[in-house]
Amino acid sequence: MFNRRRFLAGTGAAVATSGAVAALGTPAAAAGPAVAPAVQGAPRGTRIATVTPADPRYADMVSGTNARLVGTPEAIRVPANTREVIEVVREAVRDRKQIVIRSGGHCFEDLVFNQEAEILVDLRLINQVGYDDRRKAFFVDPGATLLDIYETLHSGWGVTVPGGGCHSVGAGGHFAGGGYGVLSRKHGIVSDHLYAVEVVTVDRHGNVRAVIATREPNDPNRDLLWAFAGGGGGNFGVVTRYWLRTRGATGAPENLLPQPPSMVYYVEIAWPWEKITEASFKRLLKKYTEWSRKHSGADSPYAALGHWLFIQHQSSGPILLVGQMDATVPNARKLLDDFIGHLSAAMGTEPVWNGIQHLPFMKATTYGTTAGEPLNNPNMRTMHKSAFMRGDFPDRQIDVLYKQLVRPDYTNQYTYVVLHSTGGQINELRENETAAAHRDSHLVIFYECYWHKPEDDEKNLGWMRETYREVYADTGGVPVPNRVTDGCYINYPDRDLSDPEWNTSSVPWHDLYYRGNYARLQQIKAKWDPTDFFRHRHSVRLPKKR
Repeated sequence: MFNRRRFLAGTGAAVATSGAVAALGTPAAAAGPAVAPAVQGAPRGTRIATVTPADPRYADMVSGTNARLVGTPEAIRVPANTREVIEVVREAVRDRKQIVIRSGGHCFEDLVFNQEAEILVDLRLINQVGYDDRRKAFFVDPGATLLDIYETLHSGWGVTVPGGGCHSVGAGGHFAGGGYGVLSRKHGIVSDHLYAVEVVTVDRHGNVRAVIATREPNDPNRDLLWAFAGGGGGNFGVVTRYWLRTRGATGAPENLLPQPPSMVYYVEIAWPWEKITEASFKRLLKKYTEWSRKHSGADSPYAALGHWLFIQHQSSGPILLVGQMDATVPNARKLLDDFIGHLSAAMGTEPVWNGIQHLPFMKATTYGTTAGEPLNNPNMRTMHKSAFMRGDFPDRQIDVLYKQLVRPDYTNQYTYVVLHSTGGQINELRENETAAAHRDSHLVIFYECYWHKPEDDEKNLGWMRETYREVYADTGGVPVPNRVTDGCYINYPDRDLSDPEWNTSSVPWHDLYYRGNYARLQQIKAKWDPTDFFRHRHSVRLPKKR
């Protein structure tokens, strides 16, 4: 696991059993029966917490990890279980209020924190993790955060999910949008392991109810589960519980989700930017994408290696490789050393920092997701974009990236082009098997920019938009599905994709996210949210009436 935000504060330093329920923070013996009811009941005498602008908690709850985005809801409702969610949604339907949904607060765009939403439904109190013996699946509530999920699953049953590397990300949106992480090349994305979902929905008559959809072939609600396995959050209803079981898995709980390696190599390597020429930069991206394609199969020994290559702005000092390798595979250390050597040879320089630690899995996970967090400024402003890669970098794209990353008139050291390894088991499913359609890429690129002050918005947003548009200038300023690129990742939402100023291609935003799956998502939207009650800037639209 890896928390990219640790490097906002720490790059300089880097260079120099069955039937038991494990509720977060609750002993298993006190957690009650292992079977999760269809609708979680509210204890008698409880009330739904409501936070209004006069409440001192309000300012803390109307923004998330991107300080650039601040909502103005008239109220924040904080339900503690499914029954309370039903009550909140029923009130909003009755009063004709637009709602948005928060789990962890890591949405990078204004899909949650905006000026239109009137009621913000905050799910952070719905946060249990455990095992449901009746469904033979693990359950994860939407407000559970990734590190809590990893620790509970690992401590209780020796299993895990191949999720992301920031500890405070909530399961709600992360799972619905796919969920990529350091274990994904070996085990697929999180949504590939979804077995069932509980969702509070609104029908065409305004009736509110909780439904459970599973991937069982005879389940009449199965299409809803398909949509939540990569279709993104906030589209069809409010998730109040996920259940997870790996496809085809049977038997004891410890066999129902991936078992992580006992030991891993946790990797942090840094190369000096000042020794990298334009020619060696081009060689690096060429050699790296060639290597990535060559080793993108699920049978590659490098499926056990998940990594990020951080090509930071030159003002930051280093280019960084961060990753994790299963130390139990044959010749693991040699494979890792060969990969690092391959990158060094491409750059024509040796690392100035080579940090490889041999650690137990959970220690590496905890370190990777939390190290440096207390040092981070809680008021970071950000912008993110993404692109899936199917082929190699064209020379013209490399030239643009080099020019933008060494610009002397732009010196934000917290600017990154991140190459994140994909392929492997991710690509073993067909593109229409779940809503997550990107099944033939070998990399996903994250364009990331962080800064502190509002007065720096214009220059940082400008750099990001200009860079992205220039890189994909041949295809209308966006990474359209073709032999080289394959669209964008819904969990890195980008409002510019639906803006004709920045997307001049013939490919609409929804096809960049969902490719050929969008029409089916629209039909599911018409069935489960026919009044478009759950909506945001990039929510699935109702199909046009004929």
